[in-house]
Amino acid sequence: MESTWKIRPFRDEDEEAVVALWRTCFPDDPPRNEPRGVIRRKRRVQRDLFLVGLESGEIVATAIAGYDGFRGWVYHLATAPELRRRGLARKMMAEVERRLAEIGCIKLNLQVRSSNKDVVAFYESIGYDVEDHISFGKELDRSES
Repeated sequence: MESTWKIRPFRDEDEEAVVALWRTCFPDDPPRNEPRGVIRRKRRVQRDLFLVGLESGEIVATAIAGYDGFRGWVYHLATAPELRRRGLARKMMAEVERRLAEIGCIKLNLQVRSSNKDVVAFYESIGYDVEDHISFGKELDRSES
């Protein structure tokens, strides 16, 4: 059977497949990144920047992007482990970049755990630079998320 690759926006019926992919790709994510909560929150804003990649009709990749009018951000770039090193993540990022540029974004940021050397190397290979910044974070009340 011939392989086909397609990228499209997330659809509600994709939820189970995306949850399964993220649980495989991000097993150590903190509770705030619980897949169903992330999906529920992203459904409320910029749904067209929540992308899934399909190989022969099956969801095998995801990327979430956001744009605030100043900078774009990318989150949850994931590729099924058995399909890595085939260019799928590159294609997902190229589509994220295209969509963000189309709406006026001129700078894209992302965060990677410094211990994840393979992911750091991937982003460097597609033109991203490590920037000398300190990353701050603050957990907000999640009772209504």
